[in-house]
Amino acid sequence: MPMSGHNVPSGYWPRSAAGDCRELERHMSMLNAPALHRLRRTAGGLAGALAMGGVLFAATPAQALAAQPAQPYGTVTSPAGLNVRQFPSTDSSVVSFLGYGQQVGLTCKVRAQNVDGNTVWYLMRGSSHERWISARYVANTGTVPYCNSVLSSAATAQVQGQHPNAKG
Repeated sequence: MPMSGHNVPSGYWPRSAAGDCRELERHMSMLNAPALHRLRRTAGGLAGALAMGGVLFAATPAQALAAQPAQPYGTVTSPAGLNVRQFPSTDSSVVSFLGYGQQVGLTCKVRAQNVDGNTVWYLMRGSSHERWISARYVANTGTVPYCNSVLSSAATAQVQGQHPNAKG
């Protein structure tokens, strides 16, 4: 029996592919007309790109919508992702995880435990507690200062009763 809306003879598809197609058609029937049109247009463009020998790079929705953080920032280069640690050491607790390609703001860097030949660790920006990532698996954009200069100026300003980010 041909599938609805297609000129494909019965038995053309292997049993599993035919079942998959019927399942896809069942789900597509639940879409409204504009959504279905966008889906077909996107699928056609993707198929055309592949037919021309193109390579597709997919971004997760969060990556597609997220703007780049202010410089300096880092981009995770490890396909397996990257553990975020409480302190700049692999012996320290894992407090979070960053996926491949994820971008994060960087405050400063220190020299600490050697990870595959790289002794630099970055302090991530914008957290109430310290979060560290190994520079071995991060491509930085912009100049990342050493923490002794950044943190000592912030401490000096606080001792003098000033907020470290205050103007004037």
